[in-house]
Amino acid sequence: MAREPSVNGYDMNVKRKKLTPICVLHYVKLLYRSLLFLLAGVTYVIGRIRHSGELFQGYEKDVWVLGIVCLVFITEMAFRFFPSKLESPGCQKQFKRNYQPTGETTPILQSWKRTLAVVLAWVGLNGIIGILYFTQVIDAGILILISLAYSVCDMICILFFCPFQIWFMKNRCCTVCRIYNWDYAMMFTPLVFIPNLYTWSLLGVSLLLLLRWELSLRRHPERFSDATNACLNCKNCEEKLCHHKTQLRSFWRKNRSRFKFR
Repeated sequence: MAREPSVNGYDMNVKRKKLTPICVLHYVKLLYRSLLFLLAGVTYVIGRIRHSGELFQGYEKDVWVLGIVCLVFITEMAFRFFPSKLESPGCQKQFKRNYQPTGETTPILQSWKRTLAVVLAWVGLNGIIGILYFTQVIDAGILILISLAYSVCDMICILFFCPFQIWFMKNRCCTVCRIYNWDYAMMFTPLVFIPNLYTWSLLGVSLLLLLRWELSLRRHPERFSDATNACLNCKNCEEKLCHHKTQLRSFWRKNRSRFKFR
């Protein structure tokens, strides 16, 4: 059987048959986030059919849906503020306990231009969504469904394909990603247009998480670079969350000719 290519000298076949707890947790997140999105979607459709109204409009009819969303994601975000063995290395590099000096003193960080490109693209995309909302093309319920769709896409980015990695940041994997802990702030961006205790609580906590990440980067840049932090090197990574991405790229290279139109 053909062997998978190596990444920075690490054989991708290592631990191929064993899923680590973190990897399993990411699949669990993908599952329950997908179910939460479907639940909200079904509630939205039923509400529109039965009441000819909008999901979450006034927040008194379907407050239980927002309550579940808020509880789930604020719990998730709370764990990000502290070191955890159940979080991936990519979002844990900000903590001192995950810093293993390599002997180098100059961190090599990803380009600020690439980071700015992500910001502009995301603001532009959600700016269009905001315009659609204020021109009443879409309603508040759709904004919340978009946020939940973002949450599903977040797991897809980690496990299978990340457009930010491929098209913008050009980083090796999530472990060294400059914007890893931006995920929740990006996820809840559409909620900025809906002033409500639930929605702004989610957005507020996500922005606090983003602020802590950025402050840690400014104060301890050596923790965020694989040149200065050995913990971020492939040979020291035990999770291999990039494994499925490598498999998909390999599959595409081998079979792309089959997908071409003749």
